[in-house]
This record gives sequence, C-alpha cells and structure tokens, in this order.
Amino acid sequence: MELKDDGAFFDLVRTTKMLGPTLSQVETDGCNAVLAALGAHGWGQAWTAYGLATAYHETAQTMQPIDERGGDAYFQRLYDVNGLNPKRARANGNTQPGDGVRYHGRGYVQLTWKNNYVRAAKELGEPIDQQPTLAKRPDLAAAIMALGMQEGWFTGKSLGRYIDKTAVSATPKAYGLARYVINGTDRAADIAGYAASFEKALKAGGWS
Repeated sequence: MELKDDGAFFDLVRTTKMLGPTLSQVETDGCNAVLAALGAHGWGQAWTAYGLATAYHETAQTMQPIDERGGDAYFQRLYDVNGLNPKRARANGNTQPGDGVRYHGRGYVQLTWKNNYVRAAKELGEPIDQQPTLAKRPDLAAAIMALGMQEGWFTGKSLGRYIDKTAVSATPKAYGLARYVINGTDRAADIAGYAASFEKALKAGGWS
C-alpha cells in the first residue's frame, strides 16, 4: 500500500485545522514514516487513516515519536520493582531496579514495560530491548505502532476488532470504538474526527 499522489495527500492535509495551513519538514517526515510502516503491513485506507490520527494525537500533534510525559521519579514510582506496584512491574518484565525508567513509554504510540520492548525487538529484529531509545527512531516507532495496533499489544484489543483491514472508509462510531486499541475512550471522538480528515486526504492521494 502506498500513496499514488503524495502531493494531493499533503495538499488536503494542509487544508485541515490539524497540520495546516503549512507543513514543516518534520511534520512531513513524520507522516511519511507512519505511511511507510502502515503501507508495508498492508493497511487499507480506513486503518491507515486511524493510524495517522492516533500518531497525531499521541505525539501531541507533532507527528514525531516522543517520550511519555513525566520524569525519572514518576517512571520509577509507576513502573519500577521498587515503585508503587512491584507485582505489576514484575509481571511486565521490570524485575530490576531502574527498569521503570529504562522501559518507560516511547514512540508514536508509547511502548512501555520490558516485556513489550523484548517483543518488539524479537518481531523487528532490532535490539530495542538493549537500546530502549531505538523505540523513538521514526521507522521503528512506526513499525511498533503498526504491529501493536494490528496485533493488540497495547490493550489486548486489535484494530481489526472494530474496522476491517481492507476497508476504504469507516463510520464515526467505528473510529470512536477503535480507541479501545490504545486507551479506552480517552478523546475517542476527537481522534475519530482526525481519522475522518486523514481518510479524505488518503483518498485524494490514491492510497492503495
């Protein structure tokens, strides 16, 4: 899957209130990294629209992989074996002091916990578990997002549960329900709206 006319895609994106009326090179590069990963995994137009919308929301509208909000003390409390919930930490692979900071959330969709870093490393053939900052490299972050949403890494719910992988469009309701793939119902309606805008841009660009 790829854009047949990336100019038409970006022209329409510029007309939205999201990334318009101008696009920085960083924003363009971020969109292209996401599109390349989703296309490589055969995502149809509706899935791709929702992937772009998710990346846009989860990166604070930058389209660049980011670190989870907070700092080392926060990550230690939340994720470390010496933090507030050592049982949860161990169950997710954070067995050593410092793992909470080392394996905090990173990416387009934040990869968190050592077990998930190990899974990403195995599936992508990259030492992400040994070098956790690799989860912020745009191509790897986009691939993690693609596999994670497709296979249900983040919440146990996969995107195919709500939208057919080959669909060219989806209803606002379906886009809203797809938020369960990442984070329950948080900002579901907003992200559904972003997806509808990206869907129009992908159609203009001939995504297929």
